[in-house]
Amino acid sequence: MRVRLSLRTRLTAISVLGLTAGLAAGAIGLTVVLALALERSADADARTTADAIAQLVAADAVPDPLPVAGNDVRVQIVDERGRIRAASIGADRLVPMLYAGEREQLAAEPTGAVTVPGARLGLRGPVRVIAQPAGGPAQPRTVLVARSMADINRSLALVRVILLMTFPLLVAAVTVIVWRAVGATLRPVEKLRAGAAEITGGDQAGHLPVPGGGDEIQRLAVTLNDMLDRLEAARARQRAFVADAAHELRSPLTNLRTQLEVAQRLGSRTDWLAVADDLLADSQRLSRLVDDLLLLARADQQADQSGVVLGPVGPVELGELAATVAARYPRPPVRVVPPDQPLWIAGDPDALVRVLANLLDNAVRHARSEVLVTARPDGPDWHELLVTDDGPGVPPADRQRVFDRFTRLDDARAHDAGGAGLGLAIVAQLVRRHGGTVELADAGRTDDAAGHDGDAAEPHGACPGLQVRVRLPADPVDDEPGPA
Repeated sequence: MRVRLSLRTRLTAISVLGLTAGLAAGAIGLTVVLALALERSADADARTTADAIAQLVAADAVPDPLPVAGNDVRVQIVDERGRIRAASIGADRLVPMLYAGEREQLAAEPTGAVTVPGARLGLRGPVRVIAQPAGGPAQPRTVLVARSMADINRSLALVRVILLMTFPLLVAAVTVIVWRAVGATLRPVEKLRAGAAEITGGDQAGHLPVPGGGDEIQRLAVTLNDMLDRLEAARARQRAFVADAAHELRSPLTNLRTQLEVAQRLGSRTDWLAVADDLLADSQRLSRLVDDLLLLARADQQADQSGVVLGPVGPVELGELAATVAARYPRPPVRVVPPDQPLWIAGDPDALVRVLANLLDNAVRHARSEVLVTARPDGPDWHELLVTDDGPGVPPADRQRVFDRFTRLDDARAHDAGGAGLGLAIVAQLVRRHGGTVELADAGRTDDAAGHDGDAAEPHGACPGLQVRVRLPADPVDDEPGPA
């Protein structure tokens, strides 16, 4: 059976194992370094003694016995044949400290010292022996100094015992500290989890608790709260969209049902031709509304695909597009100002026809005398499509809001025949899919730029009017001279 450990336990175990390995490596390293340091210190003391004896040999003032400090030091002076010429108290006067092979080993040793058994010299533990040349060429001598390492070894053993005794206590203390530290670190995460459970379990929008400290957990909480805000906003839009769609669908369905119930009650007195005309009008309105809702749903589905349009992309000439769509409307009120040159863009022809048709439907419903359609270049990289009417216009405060779905204004532009408030929302979606922009402006303020023949301002008179400006990226290949 596999046991699942908590995150706190796993993090604590990993941290303690790492710290334990580090402490063990540190303890071993400390012991090794301390041993080397003490050994070098003993060698340095022995060399100091050897230098002092060498000076006595050079001055031909060697006392007998040789003076030494401490009972753990032995000194001998030997000649080139290995015979002992002088010795300290306790040192052997017949047998040298080092045998012939050991003297050769000492000459090749980088540290200048060798270790021999202490029993040979009457000392405890291992002994470090160094050699120092002395005397002149006529009478070469060698000073041998031996120092016992027993005290040093006892010190190292004491250090090892202390480390072994304190190591478990230190590991236990580290475990407690790490356990508490990990718990304090994960406590905000647990609060986030509890807050998320409360939000998930309820229908109300909420926010996760944001801890202080400015660390990664705080940034995570802020990011999650931003995500929750976006999800709540999307859910609110979805609820509003469903409610508005249900309300808009209910009106034509209610009309259909009412007319059928009235016709059923009238029986033979019913004018079925008139009823059929009314039912057909409501059915067409219902069909248009369903098509608009379907188009917006598809646009939302592709919202994360930048630059994607709703159909096959091909070259579209704005002047021809304006003339083709405007031909569906009576003249007046719709009038087209043709461009001086072909204006090509890359896009979905059906979607662009839908854009212009929605704008013209809206403009014709509110125009007082004329609607002007203009296509013109806007620099080397953009083309513009302008739809201008001389109606009541839209207040500046509402020019962004009218692109929201199911938006109707309280002024004269709200009393349209059968409009569901989706036309401009569809225009904004399709234009954005083509990488363009759409904005509203006062018609009178830009009349001088709307047309090329100077007559654009005449239909508007004193009425403010409205101009819809659609900017679309130009197609640089098709805009080259020649294809026109």
